[in-house]
This record gives sequence, structure tokens and C-alpha cells, in this order.
Amino acid sequence: MNVPIRIGMDTSKSVFQLHGVDQSEAVVVRRQFRRTEMIRYFEKLPPALVAIESCGSSHHWGRLLEAFGHEVKLIPPQYVKPYVKRGKNDATDAEALCEAVTRPSMRFVPIKSRDRQAACMLMTVRERLVSVKSQLSNAFRSYAAEFGIVGPAGRQNVNALIKRVLEDDGLPELAKDLFRFQAREYAAVERRLEEIEAKLMKWHRDDDVSRRLATIPGVGPIGSTLLSVKAPPPETFRSGRDFAAWLGLTPKDHSTGGRMRHGGITKAGDSALRSVLIVGATALLRHVRKGRHKPSPWLAALLERKPPKLVAVALANKFARIAWRLMVSGGVYNRPAVMPT
Repeated sequence: MNVPIRIGMDTSKSVFQLHGVDQSEAVVVRRQFRRTEMIRYFEKLPPALVAIESCGSSHHWGRLLEAFGHEVKLIPPQYVKPYVKRGKNDATDAEALCEAVTRPSMRFVPIKSRDRQAACMLMTVRERLVSVKSQLSNAFRSYAAEFGIVGPAGRQNVNALIKRVLEDDGLPELAKDLFRFQAREYAAVERRLEEIEAKLMKWHRDDDVSRRLATIPGVGPIGSTLLSVKAPPPETFRSGRDFAAWLGLTPKDHSTGGRMRHGGITKAGDSALRSVLIVGATALLRHVRKGRHKPSPWLAALLERKPPKLVAVALANKFARIAWRLMVSGGVYNRPAVMPT
């Protein structure tokens, strides 16, 4: 039996479909394995190139197979789809992976280490807790409004509203019990969120890249930590514009026949990274409008000509380019001196 030199592996929780070819591109492996069978198979197999779709648990399998001596490439799902010939099943997906990994222009996802995976988990746990906190505060506000109690907007005013509601003696006893229950739940989520954010800040202080990226105005510890954890190695990109394009912060191209037409941003890449940069840019613009931050001539001119949301996206694009430069150079952000007019 010929030994495969290249294998496409379609993964799931317990079933793994393999499609392998030898040096002459003849198919020598086309079968399905259970989890333990697959591990034993790769333990005994001579070193080969293995292509896996970048999805849940793919980084774990990448680390494990590399420990067995194989070369592993993770491919984004949208880059595999064009190589699926017909239909959609595990066998055709594995075959498409085996074909896609050979393309010279194919882009791959770097395999995360266990420490980086843990840092990603830290960020997603925080994101979930923030979402739960928002849900609880919105629910408490809506229930309070049903009894005619309305508080000012803003997360900083939720605890004051809770205090007002719990001190209202005109509420039915059942309603007061339910409000107390929700107040305890909200306080518990706040405590958990504080604990997670303390861990996040410790990771941020211990990571050199994250500390340097945080020197960019508008990119705080959360944004810098996300960039440090989730962004591929900066050498993957030829320029800061390529990095901004990977984040989906560049315009869509609808050009044809020599006529240039650009639309909104592509929104490709990691949505969490893109979102945190835009939120940071929006916060910086808020400080500019209130006179707390002096804008650069470029930003001041843009604010005069364009709507605020478009300026925020343009500023996030600039953040991405600066972040790429800092990751490549190893420096920190130095605010350029304003030239006299």
C-alpha cells in the first residue's frame, strides 16, 4: 500500500474523514475514522502534510499532529468551499482540503499555542459576561418601567436604579422578591466580570506586544490584548493596508471596465477585532468633540467633511495600520508633533 504524503482531514466531534494522495497524486486513503482510530493512524504514519479546516478544536488537532511529526495547515472554511466539486459531505470536504492546501496563493491560519488558546478563552469569557450583564440591566430597566420607575441611561446608573427600586415600599411583595433576585444575579455577574478583567489586565501587563499596542490612542488594554492574541504574525502581511484588509476595514471593490467603484467596508476577518477597534475610535472621537483630545490635522479635516460613523471606521483603519507597524518594528506609539500653521 502506498503511503500518503498529503492528507485532507474533515473533522467533527467523533468522526474524521481522511482523503490522502501519494507522490503521483493517486488517492491512497479515503476512509472514515473514529476519534481513537484517527489518533493511532497518525501516530504510526510517516510525516505528511495535513490540511484541516479552521474551526472548533482545529488548533488542538494541529498541535497534536505536529507533535507526531506531521506538517499541519489550517485553512479558513471560505477558502476551501471553491474546491468542493459537487454536493456537500465529509468525503468531498476532505478531498477539497487535500486540493486547496496545494495552491501557492492559499492563506493559512497560524496554529495557536495552548497559552494563546487560554488567552482567547479569557477574552470570550469576558465577552459573554458583558453580554449577560447587558441583558440583566436591560431586563431590570424594563421591569422597573412597568411600575413607573425610570432611571437615566448608561451602565453607570444601573446600580442607582436597583437601589431606588429595592427601596420603593409601594411595590407588591412578589415584585420586590423578583427584583431582589435579579439584583443579586446582577451583582454576582459584576463580581465575576471584575475577576475576569483582573486576569485580563495581568495578562496584558505580562505581554510585551499588548503593552506596546496599548500606547496607541483609542486602543486600550482590551483592544491591545485582542490584537496580540488573535492577529496572525505581522510578517504574514506585506503592509499595514493588508492587515487592515484582513480585519475587513477596507472598502469593497466593485470596479469594472476601468471604472473605479468602492462600497462599504468588507467586514471580512475577525469581527471581534474589527469591532473593538471601531469602538475605540468612536470613544476617541467623543473625547475630541468634548475638547479632551486634540485631533491631528488629518482627523480634523476628515471630521469637517465626513459623517462621524465613517470617520470612526477610517480611524479604526489607521489604528490597524499603526498596530501592524508596531508589531513589526517592536516600538511604541509616539504621537506626532503638530506642525505650526
